Amino acid sequence: DAGVHSKAWYAATCDRRMAEDALYRSNKDGSFLIRKSSGQDSRQPYTLVVFYNRRVYNIPIRFIESTRQYALGREKSGEERFDSIAEIVENHQRTSLVLIDSQSNTKDSTKLKHIVKLS
Repeated sequence: DAGVHSKAWYAATCDRRMAEDALYRSNKDGSFLIRKSSGQDSRQPYTLVVFYNRRVYNIPIRFIESTRQYALGREKSGEERFDSIAEIVENHQRTSLVLIDSQSNTKDSTKLKHIVKLS
């Protein structure tokens, strides 16, 4: 289970709509949580949901079978890989995460700052 269940930022029973609603309510740049991906695909088990600039971004977390590691978004050369989901979160609490708007193809970046808990 990638060690996520004990983490404050993991929303176990949350779907995309609930996650987005919770982040819009938080209304703080850098608010985030991690939820199970809707597709239930073993290659993309989780989604990082981030609020920035009045928008919610759903970033797939991929599981790379060959290395037993995780990576964010679509596969790209030279991408960062992590041994756990927690490492992704810890890394992006320190270094900015690039957010790509799929509609307008604009880029923003923010750090993961505020854990959003579902009430």
